[in-house]
Amino acid sequence: MNTSSRVAVYGGSFDPITNGHLDIVERGARIFDQVIVAVLVNLQKKPFFTVEERMAFIAQATAHLDNVTVDFFPGLLVHYLQKKQAGFIIRGLRAVSDYENELQLASMNRELDAQAETIFIPTRHEYSYLSSSIIKEIARHKGDVSHFVPAVVNKAFMQRVANDS
Repeated sequence: MNTSSRVAVYGGSFDPITNGHLDIVERGARIFDQVIVAVLVNLQKKPFFTVEERMAFIAQATAHLDNVTVDFFPGLLVHYLQKKQAGFIIRGLRAVSDYENELQLASMNRELDAQAETIFIPTRHEYSYLSSSIIKEIARHKGDVSHFVPAVVNKAFMQRVANDS
């Protein structure tokens, strides 16, 4: 691993990316030299947006951050970390209930790769109730999600819902 730069990976499905996710990315970008927002390719799930769409949303929403890049990965996050020579995993925490699951994941990742350090960033209070699942449900029922997601995602939701009508 290149110890001269501190590279972190913020992995997830990001279906879609929310303002809560963006808050974690922005705060991570202040801590690390480089942050890679990596979209998980999970063939077992039927996502609302394609991997390419999600990557484009993230790239547009993080364009103001010079040290943030967007990528995708299949499989295990620790394998992706090794491939990118990254030493850190960023995970956001919304509530105490998230911590138990995230701690298990961090412990397993550490077991799989002793060099993988997980950094937990608690979400800001105003984003503590946000989840991609809830936002998708609101959008499916033609609810206003504009306060919860970047403008590019809101526009995509509006177009998708209008086309499904």
